[in-house]
Amino acid sequence: MPLLELTGVEASYGPVKALHGISLSVDEGQAVAILGANGAGKTTTLRAVSGTVHTSGEIVFDGHRIARRPAESIARLGIAHVPEGRGILAELSVRENVLLGGVVRRDRKAVKADIGRALEYFPRIAERAKQQAGTLSGGEQQMLALARALVSRPRLLLLDEPSLGLAPTAVSEFFRVVRALNQEEGMTILVVEQNAKIVLASTQYGYVLEVGEVALHGTSEELKGHEGVRASYLGY
Repeated sequence: MPLLELTGVEASYGPVKALHGISLSVDEGQAVAILGANGAGKTTTLRAVSGTVHTSGEIVFDGHRIARRPAESIARLGIAHVPEGRGILAELSVRENVLLGGVVRRDRKAVKADIGRALEYFPRIAERAKQQAGTLSGGEQQMLALARALVSRPRLLLLDEPSLGLAPTAVSEFFRVVRALNQEEGMTILVVEQNAKIVLASTQYGYVLEVGEVALHGTSEELKGHEGVRASYLGY
């Protein structure tokens, strides 16, 4: 049984329909990529899972039907969403931002331990614990957003366009941590990403969306070898 399963999910922004019956699944311990052009419905798919857009259809997480539940209720089940644009609070310190990751938890001692564990992945962030978050570079802010998500101790991590606007070295470092979380800690990850080359190297399975529908899916290796994926997303 998949940890996450979407069946016939539709979503709209007012009169504009963004998803037209999306169906996909993510097994526990799996890292899955979502690819697609701008406007394909990638971000909306993550928002549907985290409860931040109105949906119809079935969304099941760990045996619980979560479609149309409040976002806070979904977060408490163990789903952490790192949105496009990172969503950090620029006026707060780095440490205060990381602390916010524990607001859905009640075990304060364990939260403190998890803050230390999360910051071990990002030494540069740890060194800037007292610094105002808005003064960090783009790459550092993305690392901060991921560290904050890890403090919630998620069973499912949703990442939306983490490489957007980052230098290549920052992208490589970020995905090194993503691979470690998945391969060494067994964390389940669903990631929307424009950099198809690095995301397919960091995941085991992928879906390609076109105009709010699943156009293609398969293992990451299969997608890397697919002529349409190569031409549209890999550039060869």
